[in-house]
Amino acid sequence: MKVLLLKEPKDKDSGSDPYIKELGSYSLEATLIPVLSFEFTSLDSLYDKLSHPECYGGLVFTSPRALEAIKICLKEKNKKEAWSKSLKQMWNIKPTYVVGKATASLVEEIGLIPQGEKAGNAEKLAEYICSREKPNSSALLFPCGALKREVLPTVLREKGIPLESLTVYQTSQHPDLQESLSSYFSQQGIPASVVFFSPSGVKFCLQHIQKLSGDLINQVKFAAIGPSTAEALRGAGVAVSCTAGSPTAQELAAALHAALHTALQPQSC
Repeated sequence: MKVLLLKEPKDKDSGSDPYIKELGSYSLEATLIPVLSFEFTSLDSLYDKLSHPECYGGLVFTSPRALEAIKICLKEKNKKEAWSKSLKQMWNIKPTYVVGKATASLVEEIGLIPQGEKAGNAEKLAEYICSREKPNSSALLFPCGALKREVLPTVLREKGIPLESLTVYQTSQHPDLQESLSSYFSQQGIPASVVFFSPSGVKFCLQHIQKLSGDLINQVKFAAIGPSTAEALRGAGVAVSCTAGSPTAQELAAALHAALHTALQPQSC
């Protein structure tokens, strides 16, 4: 059975995407279509803040894109050297909170030690942070996207834990999205399942997919990588067949396998 994954490859320079590999182990033929395009902003401000770890109590990352912004900052030789010689060690004295394995692995790539990766979503990460941070301590630096959800900032604010947000990327629709979707449906037909990886993906893709599927739309099982994406689908009037237990290839593959091969009711996997 065919599965359409609305995401870009995890690493364009390496081999098979882990989601394609895991779904393949269940005999599911997956195809990736990039949905989002990103423009990085405020990079000078980001590096300036990274250069003063003494002003902060730690870091918070809920998106791999925020780590990409930091990597761009560190491409310049003098900034990379400053990071390696002192800044990295100074930040490692403080906690670096993350959501999910993908973000955690990118944190490790820049030499930091992630905490809270098993939280799985912003709500659970907020609870984890609140269990470890004291009210009115130094602010946590939160590089994020313009479309970030307000769950984590709201929970921390209610608990008196300072958080300094900095928008470091803007999200827009991938310029090739409509053409890629049309090409997929004309060549591959209607997939057994379509997997959404973000609320933005729902916003940019759902109507196109409904139009391309036509009267066969009810044959498609819609899946979500996490609760916020599932909520966006339901808000658009779509029944969610399954949601991954955590945002990993293994959890998604297991959930999809259950949804496609058993008589489980929607949302029960």
